Amino acid sequence: MAKTKSKKTELTKEKMLHMHRLMLDIRNFDSKVNRLVKKGKIPGMTHFSIGEEAANVGAVAAIKQGFDLITSNHRGHGQSIALEIDLNGMMAEIMGKATGTCKGKGGSMHIADLDNGNLGANGIVGGGMGMAIGAALTQKMKNTGKIVVCFFGDGAVNEGTFHETLNMASIWNLPVIFYSINNMYGISTPIKDMINIDYNYQRASAYGVPGHFIEDGNDLMAVYNKFEEIVQYVRDGNGPVLVESITYRWLGHSTSDPGKYRTKEEVDEWKMKDPIARFRDYLLENKIATEKEISDVEASSMEAVEESVKFALSSPEPTLESAFEDIFAD
Repeated sequence: MAKTKSKKTELTKEKMLHMHRLMLDIRNFDSKVNRLVKKGKIPGMTHFSIGEEAANVGAVAAIKQGFDLITSNHRGHGQSIALEIDLNGMMAEIMGKATGTCKGKGGSMHIADLDNGNLGANGIVGGGMGMAIGAALTQKMKNTGKIVVCFFGDGAVNEGTFHETLNMASIWNLPVIFYSINNMYGISTPIKDMINIDYNYQRASAYGVPGHFIEDGNDLMAVYNKFEEIVQYVRDGNGPVLVESITYRWLGHSTSDPGKYRTKEEVDEWKMKDPIARFRDYLLENKIATEKEISDVEASSMEAVEESVKFALSSPEPTLESAFEDIFAD
């Protein structure tokens, strides 16, 4: 198993354990949802963040909780949980229940949590980019001090909206971080077959913005440390940046994808780079936490996920009348 190479930072023990807990929540939540889909308990298409936990948690941990904003994408469970969404409401939303975060109307690809700053996931590839620069323009005009992090996958960089919004953000000097979580595949197509450069972050120079690269997006501290630097740069009024991290999704593109385009050896090799196991070893080897403390966090995460399932299963279905609600803004 690969080791986490990053040196210890000045993060508190409590924050590190909390970051570990959030990664566990993502893994346990998505693993449970995967089983529920197979049992027919969840409608619609679902995309999982299993394997990408560090790339999500490390980035979100560097912004101000309940202050800064994010836009998410179809593989947005990891970002939503990293931003500390209520698991009960999220599970209910995915099951289409009235107690869901969007009253059961959005489902897996449209999780939103406005109170925590999550402006919403999006089923359209690259669909969150326009929302992100609109939100960033608002922050600049109102001088709020907030920044926006726009999450998207490697496949979205070939959408026209990527180039349009990155260009607009650059000329308007907007407080937005464009964050490409590169899991190596756009559905079944390897990213290396779709671009004629080595990495997506290299596109930044075409728009006059800094490009940053996180070679090991499975190293939680590497992601956090880089984002801490980038977040401060953007918050200081220097305009947008483009950052890319390399990670890997363990499962298929969605619940309907068996992933036959990848070899078992490739998947197993990436599982040896498990971001959760690596950070667990990091906490123990650096004597940041004890085995019992980590085990308690692991048990607490499993309990919270099981509780979310109970909550969702016992929640009512939306009424027919509710289909005509929330259509127009007040």
